[in-house]
Amino acid sequence: MNAPTDLFDLSGRTAIVTGGSRGLGAEMVRAFAAQGANVVIASRKLDNCAALAAEIREAHGVRALPVECHIGYWDQADALAEAAIAEFGTIDVLVNNAGMSPLYPSLREITEALYDKTMDVNLKGTFRLSILMGDHMKANGKGSIISVSSTAAVKPTPGEAVYAMAKAGLHNMTEMLSKAYGPEVRVNCIQPGPFLTDIAKAWDEQALAGIGSALSLGRAGEPAEVVGAALYFATDASSFTTGAILRMDGGLR
Repeated sequence: MNAPTDLFDLSGRTAIVTGGSRGLGAEMVRAFAAQGANVVIASRKLDNCAALAAEIREAHGVRALPVECHIGYWDQADALAEAAIAEFGTIDVLVNNAGMSPLYPSLREITEALYDKTMDVNLKGTFRLSILMGDHMKANGKGSIISVSSTAAVKPTPGEAVYAMAKAGLHNMTEMLSKAYGPEVRVNCIQPGPFLTDIAKAWDEQALAGIGSALSLGRAGEPAEVVGAALYFATDASSFTTGAILRMDGGLR
């Protein structure tokens, strides 16, 4: 009889992680590699991807492919899919983690360029890559697609309006794709709250205190705390879970 921990084994599988060179993406890359997966690390900064790929190869002895990709562009989503399949043949897991939420002075002052850029990165390119990988995985008879949204998708504020709309679109996309690509492919979504990634370096003590008071756990999350959810959705541990949105926000009130 296999041990329950065997459900989390990724040996021989390959995962793509967009926005994979830092923050939550890098933590997921490390976790997948530690469980035996080959990894494709994609982001706009190739040097960062290459540095993490070297770390992964040395630490875990798996294959790691760095790919420069601005996911906001349709053709770069296509190029990422082509590069990953050319290198590994079969892709088993896709994590749509790349995202951005640029600041703006007021709702009225949101420019068309800011609106388009935010939608392109958070939703358009993610949609395109998910379709390409969904078709690939369904043809291969198995796979898992994981998107990373935000509490902004369900509790939006005026300071992140476009980002929130895009992330809400990921929730809709998750359910739609789970129907389009099932039963072979499972499609799920992690909905994080505030995490202490590099973005949090700009938060002062007052901001951190405010975050803590708004959460039942009283603190923001550490990046490595995303690993449990990512491994659950990526592996056979979630074999009967699809179309799900997993709230991971420390108990946002």
